[in-house]
Amino acid sequence: MSRALIVVDVQQDFCEGGSVPVTGGARIATEIADLVEQTAGLDYQFVVATRDHHIDPGSHFSENPDFKDSFPVHCVAGDEGGEFHPHFAPAVTGGKVDAVFFKGAHSSSKSGFEGADVEGTILANWLRARGVEDVDVVGIATDHCVRATALDAVKAGFRARVRLDYSVGVAADTTAAAVDDFHRAGIAVSGETPVPQ
Repeated sequence: MSRALIVVDVQQDFCEGGSVPVTGGARIATEIADLVEQTAGLDYQFVVATRDHHIDPGSHFSENPDFKDSFPVHCVAGDEGGEFHPHFAPAVTGGKVDAVFFKGAHSSSKSGFEGADVEGTILANWLRARGVEDVDVVGIATDHCVRATALDAVKAGFRARVRLDYSVGVAADTTAAAVDDFHRAGIAVSGETPVPQ
């Protein structure tokens, strides 16, 4: 039985200074990089990361976003904002991350399980091929893409845990609602997430 760590969307546009910044994003990028450095190959047999990678996501981009289904332009393929945050990027380039899954080229695609690697393999199939049964989910943001990824992990048949201390949320109410969703779906929750202001 193998456990994988799924690192969700630790990208520049979702951190301070980006187009859709989440307070604490840069800090969590550093903490996740430390987690990966310490646990890759030990607690986690595999570490994967997801990336928003928008080309033409339609109504997901809006000049009048509702910040639920529509957002300002962000993580456009080829733009700097779509790159991994500099605090986390060395974990990827240094070989600590086994695969990267790109999502949302032509849709909103909040869940990492909607993404595929450069060879076109979807995340669930990649994990199953390596005998993974348990996944931990961390990243940005607890109440959006972390939530969607964790819920889809369970739907795909994996046992899932969200590590709140390695995730940041956008708002206190939606983060609390996401945690409720995790409990209802049978997703384990560990740590305490910083309360967004």
